[in-house]
Amino acid sequence: MSDFKHISCAQTAQLYADGKVVIADIRDEQSFAAGHIDGAYHLTNGSLVGFMQQFEFDQPVVVVCYHGNSSQGAAQYLAQQGFEQVYSMDGGFESWRQQLPFVSDASA
Repeated sequence: MSDFKHISCAQTAQLYADGKVVIADIRDEQSFAAGHIDGAYHLTNGSLVGFMQQFEFDQPVVVVCYHGNSSQGAAQYLAQQGFEQVYSMDGGFESWRQQLPFVSDASA
């Protein structure tokens, strides 16, 4: 598979609650620290190799950005690297923030 699929916040939340996906948040460090989906992997250029070593290619991955635009390119990249089930979350973290709980490093 070399293409990603789109997924909604609600679908992502359900798959994540069932333990079926990894959330890969590609936003900058400050935005990630200010709020992210609990348990999300902060995927950056610097952590990409570690991510690819930590997760198997058959592990479903949902890529999250700010508004659901940048995540599409990152999702396509992961699909091209061999990940079999890659999704870009529509609406991004801003959509998630309005609908679902999240954590902040500042509140820890």
